[in-house]
Amino acid sequence: MSFLSAKRRHPAFKPLMLLVALLIVGGLYAGFAPAGKSSAEEALAPGDAAKGRELFLVGCASCHGMNGEGGSLKPDNAQPEQFAGPSLVGVGGAAVDFQVGTGRMPMANPGAQAPRKNVVYSQQQIRDLAAYVDSLGPGPQIPTEQQYAGVNPATDPEGVAKGGELFRTNCSACHNLTGQGGALPEGKYAPALTNVENKHIWEALRTGPQQMPVFSEKNLTDQDVNQIIGYLKSVDSQPNYGGFGLGGLGPVVEGLVAWVVGIGGLLLLVTWIASKGARVK
Repeated sequence: MSFLSAKRRHPAFKPLMLLVALLIVGGLYAGFAPAGKSSAEEALAPGDAAKGRELFLVGCASCHGMNGEGGSLKPDNAQPEQFAGPSLVGVGGAAVDFQVGTGRMPMANPGAQAPRKNVVYSQQQIRDLAAYVDSLGPGPQIPTEQQYAGVNPATDPEGVAKGGELFRTNCSACHNLTGQGGALPEGKYAPALTNVENKHIWEALRTGPQQMPVFSEKNLTDQDVNQIIGYLKSVDSQPNYGGFGLGGLGPVVEGLVAWVVGIGGLLLLVTWIASKGARVK
């Protein structure tokens, strides 16, 4: 008792006990409190077209025109750092969210295709830009989460299988069977679809960026798009068992490699054996 009393009289006893109590309370709160939304999940404010126009005039108007009517640079006034951009009238906010949200725009240099880069605008700024472009003319809107959620392979395997059929019919000619991408004429290419956000897949289908065709709801319903997304996500989740993937291009490429390497190797071996036999004689 005397030892405990001496400890309690120590000047550091009360602050130490307060610190221990705070640690206990903090641990209990962290363990039982409901998970809060991260900053990325917090609801964004509706897009402000006026703020979007200010951003547009600074970062986009040099190529797309002061009012989004499209660039029209003439040879006598064209500058090396400028090039004519297409009209944005009627492309809709979904096109802005895709192009700017994947870093393809602003485009640093003219080329056959705008590659994916780091995003330079915040999510709220992208919403503002989309609101301004929406004001230029009607077009596809930024989708809701329900539109691009994707079917769950665990609960809807039939939906994923249907998504695979739709993907092979409409998309695999350019993106190949597993969405690994592929080359196109004139230096263009179909980008890989691995680890792409669901929303951006929906927006690409609805807006047809660059050389990609537009798939309206008459071609593919939102349910169809969700099934395609579910298929692509199921492909993403497939384990890598090693070996030569050959780009996931399918049995035709695998058969070609088997013929070239297998039959070619056998022919070389036969030729070598025949030449050895000729030398012995």
